[in-house]
Amino acid sequence: MTGRIVLAATPIGNVDDSSQRLRDALATADVIAAEDTRRLRDLTARLGIRTVGEVVAHHDHNEAASAAGLVERAAAGDTVLVVSDAGMPAVSDPGFRVVEAAARAGVDVTVLPGPSAALTALALSGLPTDRFCFEGFLPRKAGERAGRLASLALEERTMLFFEAPHRLAATLEAMAGAFGADRPAAVSRELTKTYEETRRGTLAELHAWAAGGEPRGEIVVTVAGRPAERLGTQALVAEVLARVEAGERAKAAVADVAAAAGVPSRELYAAVLAARSGG
Repeated sequence: MTGRIVLAATPIGNVDDSSQRLRDALATADVIAAEDTRRLRDLTARLGIRTVGEVVAHHDHNEAASAAGLVERAAAGDTVLVVSDAGMPAVSDPGFRVVEAAARAGVDVTVLPGPSAALTALALSGLPTDRFCFEGFLPRKAGERAGRLASLALEERTMLFFEAPHRLAATLEAMAGAFGADRPAAVSRELTKTYEETRRGTLAELHAWAAGGEPRGEIVVTVAGRPAERLGTQALVAEVLARVEAGERAKAAVADVAAAAGVPSRELYAAVLAARSGG
């Protein structure tokens, strides 16, 4: 008989969010692959659980090599539990490589659902939840970050990002430049913890708040998608690109088309950059 790979969501703050299925899996798994073995020991201690399986490290730096060994253990009949420090494995955390390898090998994979920082923040944001996309962490370098945000200038869905406290102000400033200072957004931190906080406002307002003092805790930034009333942006971008192809300078063409259409030139220019880069 073959075993299976089990991806299990762990608490993002409040240990009482641990499901009974997670508790049972931690107590009985043959192998527990943890992003940080010290964090795992802390979690099991708080839950009052004694593990019987082998605990191994499975993190960003060894994920590719570790995945093959974990799948081999499952194929040999072991139950292999994969957990990250918080939330769902494979969502901005190790786990994807294991599932990918298991799928290739025909090894069974299942999930123990549970806490998710992204979905919790989305629900708290007050922004549309019917259509959304998860972007994870943006690039750390300013140029690469600006390029990624420019590629999202035409995105109509609510967008979710993870960010570190010390980069939050710079990221909100870059978002205001790419999406417009008046774009609605929310910043959630310390989710499910004692000092949980969600601030809502425009990107400009949130940037001013973050620049006034570095917020603490793990952070999720939720940003509204492009407003529905500006659905003509694609046509405006096409007009700008046609004028550029005819020999006109991009900035001049953007300024002229934006003024005629009554839309912010910065937003149109970002959309043009995204279109020219294939976004």
